[in-house]
Amino acid sequence: MTLDKHTIQGIAAFTSTTLPSSEFEKLMINAGYSEVGTAPAQGGRIKVWWSHDDYPRVESIYSPDKNTVLTAYHV
Repeated sequence: MTLDKHTIQGIAAFTSTTLPSSEFEKLMINAGYSEVGTAPAQGGRIKVWWSHDDYPRVESIYSPDKNTVLTAYHV
């Protein structure tokens, strides 16, 4: 759970180690990101990719139930 250790362009710095997925997704969409794909990740988690017209792609890792975002970073 390292969300607060990464910076996403267009979004204010995270102050918590995780976020509810609804809150994270709202931040991403409001900043102009669009979800472009998903895949299984290690430990039953879910990987979600986000695209933006001006910023690098973002990869986010969700809990297995997809209710919590554990981390997100530019790739």
